[in-house]
Amino acid sequence: MLGMARIHEWKPLIAMLVFDLISAVTTALIKKALQEGLDRLVLITLRQLVATVFLAPIAYFKERSTRPKLTLEILVYLFFSAAFGAALSQYTFFYGLQYTTATFAITFTNMAPVLTFLIAVLLRVESLNIKNKAGAAKIIGTLMSFAGVMLLTLYKGVALTHAHQAEPSESPDHVAESGKKSWTLGTLSLLANCLCFSFWLLLQSKLTKKYPALYSSTAYMFLISSLQGGGLTAAIQRRASVWVLTRPLEIVAVLYTGIMGSGVGYVVMTWCVEKRGPVFTSAFIPIIQIMVAMIDFFFLHENLYLGSVLGSILMILGLYILLWGKKRDALEASSSAAKEEEEDKEKQVKS
Repeated sequence: MLGMARIHEWKPLIAMLVFDLISAVTTALIKKALQEGLDRLVLITLRQLVATVFLAPIAYFKERSTRPKLTLEILVYLFFSAAFGAALSQYTFFYGLQYTTATFAITFTNMAPVLTFLIAVLLRVESLNIKNKAGAAKIIGTLMSFAGVMLLTLYKGVALTHAHQAEPSESPDHVAESGKKSWTLGTLSLLANCLCFSFWLLLQSKLTKKYPALYSSTAYMFLISSLQGGGLTAAIQRRASVWVLTRPLEIVAVLYTGIMGSGVGYVVMTWCVEKRGPVFTSAFIPIIQIMVAMIDFFFLHENLYLGSVLGSILMILGLYILLWGKKRDALEASSSAAKEEEEDKEKQVKS
């Protein structure tokens, strides 16, 4: 019995690690597909469409008898969930990637845990008491994670490995030529990406309570986001040829990112938001950076640098301090609730 309880407690953590691995592979596939000329907006739209086709039958049969009725309020939640969690977040990321560097763009997304925590505190979704150990741990963990991101961004360091690698498609000099204005626009776009993701996590925590049909809500979100992405693509890209996938890698990228990256990945993340909250979920996002670095080294033969190692270590330490604070907070809340319930029972007995 104790063993089953322990396994149940570890499920969200294991689920988020699986999500991180899926996301890392997705990132590598997208990187290769975009390098071969696949249009970014087309990839976003087709990815969401594939995810819808994959998830819709599962949602229909699995939640046929338990699915709540769709209301106008739920549709509004789903619309904004699709916008923040899929269409806008992916578009802003690729836009930022266009005007900065790939390393900067991927690393910048690790600010999501910090922003999620700050927004959650401001909206009173997340409690914070700096006078107790749990609150202090949350602050220290968040700051350490942020420091790790900054270290990854600003300090490259010496190469710890000497893997053979091809010439990068974009050099720092090429990025610099785009000018300070373009770099600023790219940075603002990446910040918007982090904000979109943070708001989506917080929105999901509300949506799962109002519409607890996990598979159905995710399928609806993908359908709406594919329509949003398709509309945006049609407005920007007037050539019908951009929709035709001609290379095997493009097809694999669309199918994998749609089924695994969006379909399975978003369900896992939404489930974790429901079980452990938005801050717990977003705290695992920095691990994607580490997994991407491992994929780059072992499969794409990229060098590993000192700055990446030090920054990753700092982020992991910050992550576990933050999670410790979250767990301690949950235990204290549970203990307090149990104590209040016991006091209420005693009052009822006396009366």
